Amino acid sequence: MALLDLGALVRAPLTRDPFTFTVVRDFVPPANAEAIRGDFPAIAYPGLLPVEATEFGPRFGELIEELQSEPVARAFSEKFDIDLVGRSTMITVRGRCQERDGRIHTDSTAKLVTALLYFNDGWEADGGRLRLLRRPDDLNDMIAEVPPTAGTLIAFRRSDRSFHGHEPFIGVRRYVMINWMASTFAAKRELLRHRISASVKRAFAHAEPA
Repeated sequence: MALLDLGALVRAPLTRDPFTFTVVRDFVPPANAEAIRGDFPAIAYPGLLPVEATEFGPRFGELIEELQSEPVARAFSEKFDIDLVGRSTMITVRGRCQERDGRIHTDSTAKLVTALLYFNDGWEADGGRLRLLRRPDDLNDMIAEVPPTAGTLIAFRRSDRSFHGHEPFIGVRRYVMINWMASTFAAKRELLRHRISASVKRAFAHAEPA
């Protein structure tokens, strides 16, 4: 049975200026989101990790498989008017946030479409709410601000103007990110970078104090 509500993606409004994005509440329906959250990888340190570098339960595994399916690629293709079917994908996960995370940026040109899928049980903090921005130098000049609550999807087509970021937050902040990539080479290069970064962070997290 499908975990994702692709119909909600179809129905969600699409913003096109200054870049193309959509926000979908309950893209993962609540019961499914709760089950996936229970099987989410236990991650003790900040940073993006390749999904294959984590350990997770069966419902989370089903989500990862579905995200890479052709129906999902077709749905995002139609939403963003770009052919993503057959494109290489990169899936990374985050479990924790550190103070320096959330700085304003656009994604690299290696990425065509980015989708963030959140798995946090409610969100009271002011920080950690993703802001979709008009400018690269003002976190308050926002088009939208989205709390990272369970089942919420933010997806955008990468451009030189797709600025996003969030106010600082320290603590648990869970999401899955899938990127449809410009090429297989780009996907492998980006995954290698994340693997190296994850290895360094894991080593520091497990290091004994002097």
